Amino acid sequence: MVQVIWLVAAVLATFTIGYVGYSRYLAQFLELDEEAETPAHKYEDGQEYVPSKKPVLLGHHYSSIAGGAPIVGPITAGAVWGWVPALLWIAVGNPLMGSVHDFVSLSGSLRHEGKSIGYIIGEYVGEGGKNMLLWFAFLTIILVVAVFALVVAIVFDAFPQVSTASFVYIVLALAFGVYLYQFNGPFIPGTIVFVAGVFAGVWVGIQNPIAIFPAVGDASYPAGTVVLANVLGLGSGSWVPGSSAVAMNPNRAAWVPIVMIYAGIASALPVWVLLQPRDYLSSFLLYTGVGGTLLAVIVGTLLGTATQPLVIDSSLGAFNGFWGVEAAGLAPLFPLLFITIACGTISGFHSLVSSGTTAKQLDKETDARLIGYGGMLGEGLLASVALITLAVAGFADPAGGIGAALPNFATGGGIILTSLGLPQSFGAPFMALVLVSFLLTSTDTAVRLGRYMMEEIVGIEAGKTASGFEEVGNGLRSTLGSLGRGRYTNPLVQAIPAYLMVISGEWLTLWALFGGANQLLAALALLTATVWIANWDDSKQLYSTGVPMAIMTTITVIGLAWLAFYTNLYQNIIQGGASDGAALASSVVQMILAIVLISLALALVKKGYDNISTVRDTGGPAPAEPSDD
Repeated sequence: MVQVIWLVAAVLATFTIGYVGYSRYLAQFLELDEEAETPAHKYEDGQEYVPSKKPVLLGHHYSSIAGGAPIVGPITAGAVWGWVPALLWIAVGNPLMGSVHDFVSLSGSLRHEGKSIGYIIGEYVGEGGKNMLLWFAFLTIILVVAVFALVVAIVFDAFPQVSTASFVYIVLALAFGVYLYQFNGPFIPGTIVFVAGVFAGVWVGIQNPIAIFPAVGDASYPAGTVVLANVLGLGSGSWVPGSSAVAMNPNRAAWVPIVMIYAGIASALPVWVLLQPRDYLSSFLLYTGVGGTLLAVIVGTLLGTATQPLVIDSSLGAFNGFWGVEAAGLAPLFPLLFITIACGTISGFHSLVSSGTTAKQLDKETDARLIGYGGMLGEGLLASVALITLAVAGFADPAGGIGAALPNFATGGGIILTSLGLPQSFGAPFMALVLVSFLLTSTDTAVRLGRYMMEEIVGIEAGKTASGFEEVGNGLRSTLGSLGRGRYTNPLVQAIPAYLMVISGEWLTLWALFGGANQLLAALALLTATVWIANWDDSKQLYSTGVPMAIMTTITVIGLAWLAFYTNLYQNIIQGGASDGAALASSVVQMILAIVLISLALALVKKGYDNISTVRDTGGPAPAEPSDD
């Protein structure tokens, strides 16, 4: 049997070559200047534009980009098509495509005053292209909020210990923000104390699990779990919206709106209050989870200290054929494997983080190499860890989808961590907390980014913001516009449709649509970078961004076409695969959305191609320094 250490070795080898060699070349190619004034200093306001220490910002950035997708995607893809194609796409695609995408998106935003990729593309192809991309990004973020809130609810239901531990580290993060920014406490001693508190929170969670409603059916909670519904007399929870939907139960259905409310509140606070300190503290959980698992694989293999051999379980095939395993509903490896793995290799959402919150906090341009390129390699390591946990624990039911994949990650991780002497009763909840840490940070960052998108659509000046109540009552159009761009009201604009999608019972169909939209956004971000570089200097090569852009555009357009015309139109509508009216309506909406996304992508690619052709053919008017625009 194959030892999982070989999976670790393959990924570490390609990632090391990418960072040491390719990222250094890109840093020189992009002419990063350590002495240049970054947007964080130019527009410093104590709210959004806040110069940050490199380790603090790396923690925020890594926590924000690494959500549930790089865990769910590789686990699902490995189970359906086999671990070999999943590993190859992560090990090769990440350093050549995903890390380039993140690094160049961050660098481009730095040269455009911390603005988003939508603003950047608008500088060169016009206001129409800018607004199309921003609206597309905003709609993608609503899908992100829906999927991530649901995944947090699934994990809280499977591991009630994690809900308590998550509350503890959020409170600690608030205290750490006050300690650092209000009392100017020393950084290193504060880090030691508060990080220790976060890890202690794991123990507190194990001792005091919390659930909202009682477990359903054969499921059970750990001994000593406090069920709030029993304390407050709320009953079984069957009255909660969505509690009877597919793969939902009252406890999960109750956690979803709570997570969304938390994300809305967190997104409205100044970044120093919660976002920065919380992401920095949780990054130690994340580094420990990812790095500890990789170390445990090495130690367990060399010393044999794990409770079971760290080999690939027989239930996981190396290659299950082009159409995958029948239990998952036969699907073509190309292009669906790439859309399924998504964030572990390349993610358009990262361009929103890089050009949204991160670019507004970067202290020096040269920090972009570690945070942009290195941060994405970190996400690739998380995807590799997810694949390794699947390999160790096995996954006999690929048709179980996201609900089966997430508990598998914690269970497999707990087995691996026994190599370091941690009991599985501690290791599994710890890995679940690692997952939730990624998810919570990504969810509230996504809501904040959604507000940024809307602010750019309506043209709010850099460094300015709105509450959302300025024009309420001045007519329907003014009221809606004010609510849409407001710091306190925009979260509702995102959360309400996201919540309705989750409780509809059609959440299983959200994953493919989310993956397709996310990958399409990555292609458009690479297009934006290619256009920027071409206009910046018409002698610079465009292969580093142009080739990945062409590959991702092709993969995504074919994948979305498959989802639109085969899965939804043929299987669900013509063949009657949609079981009821709600499922039929969902299929129609998905088909329309997929077609709109394809049309939008091709239209923007055409605009970008025309711009590049004009610049290269005429040599003409390109700004010497794009940040001066």
